[in-house]
Amino acid sequence: MRVGRVERTGRGRRRATLGLVGATVAAALAAAGLTGCSGGGAELGRDTAVRLDVSPASGGDALRPDTAIEIAADRGTVENVTVRHKGNPVVGDLSPDRTRWKSRWGLDPGTDYSVTATALGHDGRTRTVTTDFTIAKVRKALEASLEAPYDKETVGVGIPIILRFGQGVGDRRAVERSLEVTSANPVEGAWHWFDDQTVVFRTKQYWPAHTKVSFRAHLSGVRAGKGYWGAKDVRADFRVGDSHISKASAVTHMMYVRSNGRLVRKIPVSMGRGGVEKYTTTNGVHLTMEKDDPVIMDSSTTGCGPGCPGYYRETVYAAVRISNSGEYVHSAPWSVGDQGNSNVSHGCVNASPENARFFYNLSYRGDPVRITGTSRELEPDNGWGYWQEPWQKWVQGSAFKQALSVGPQGSAPVQASPDDVAKAAGEAPAPSAAPSGVPSAAPSAVPTPAPSAIPSAVPSATPSAAPVAPNVSPAQPNRAPVAPGAEPTGRSGPRPAPAGVPTAQGAGPPGH
Repeated sequence: MRVGRVERTGRGRRRATLGLVGATVAAALAAAGLTGCSGGGAELGRDTAVRLDVSPASGGDALRPDTAIEIAADRGTVENVTVRHKGNPVVGDLSPDRTRWKSRWGLDPGTDYSVTATALGHDGRTRTVTTDFTIAKVRKALEASLEAPYDKETVGVGIPIILRFGQGVGDRRAVERSLEVTSANPVEGAWHWFDDQTVVFRTKQYWPAHTKVSFRAHLSGVRAGKGYWGAKDVRADFRVGDSHISKASAVTHMMYVRSNGRLVRKIPVSMGRGGVEKYTTTNGVHLTMEKDDPVIMDSSTTGCGPGCPGYYRETVYAAVRISNSGEYVHSAPWSVGDQGNSNVSHGCVNASPENARFFYNLSYRGDPVRITGTSRELEPDNGWGYWQEPWQKWVQGSAFKQALSVGPQGSAPVQASPDDVAKAAGEAPAPSAAPSGVPSAAPSAVPTPAPSAIPSAVPSATPSAAPVAPNVSPAQPNRAPVAPGAEPTGRSGPRPAPAGVPTAQGAGPPGH
């Protein structure tokens, strides 16, 4: 079969085959000047020749970006489709009987398209139709950026996919429908909206180590609501590295670090001294978010400037952030005598310079760090505290309230059991969101292979119309605000910060 074959054509363009679901007939056929091989009488030819419908037809006003390209063959099958334009490749789905194709994602605003489709009749004759149309420009383009992971990044087994929008999303379903995750190893996961500008994908259990993952936000052409349209896709290909899972106890004052299930380090630690909530280390599953070496912890970022009782400005080394409330795992030479026996920090996890450096060098973004033994729970929206949300409640945060089974062919909905629905409604206690050890990689359902998809729009080098929407690249975002560290316990004085050292800041309590 030729459907799906990609060939080089003239002027550097590629031809790819695609199919799309049917549309109007007469206008398209007349505009294209269709012909077919003759055979028998004229009346017989009209009765048996393949009929090919292509939509949109040529000409007319500029079309909405969410217009679908559709092709239907009667008395035959769709064989080839070539789409020429400048923009994102068009992917479509072929019906089981090969008579219909429809584009899967939106089209690029402000862009000219040329579609040529060929069908093969049951009588062995072919018919070809060509249409040309323009997608309208958009006045308000939805901006989107990927906070995590970055393209080509190696990440931890707990990594979420965090997509943030520059404007509020009015139609969450339309946007969520455009989000595609593929994984070399099967997993179960779900999207969760924290507000109309943040949507996060999390797996039910940790990603299997050494898994290749691709993410595509097919936002171009999506009507996001509130007058905004997607104008540019966002994408990232990343790899889950070794499984790094750490457990730290505020009771035993020890942190155990495992790599691929093997204990690689026992680290004496000192956590928040407590007494008040802001000096209490948060309990639960944290994720490593970023690394700074060094970072300045400055109390003036929370309103306690020079002259304020308790003012500090400290340069801290080998610092790995684990929340947005000022918590790090970091080097603390001033508390080495307390590490392993008492909690004296203002919320951070203190370690010796040697142990902190080991943890810093080992960590990816997205490594789980589970802290126990404190009275203050980590909130799911504090940094990347997403594993604190029970799974059934996490799934309810999806616009479709569905989990997805994700694999090499894409994703498919997972049907929730009655027990899961009841738990999500609060009729029964939900199980703990965080596994106690290295989670099993096995999902509860095997992904259903996606329908045959064929890229059919390798960009043309010479478009006749340029998108009006501003380019919105998936640029790496600025670091999220971080609360300053706390005053050192007195075993070493403040050190001047080297030029260019980032200052930890934010609205949270001191965490040093």
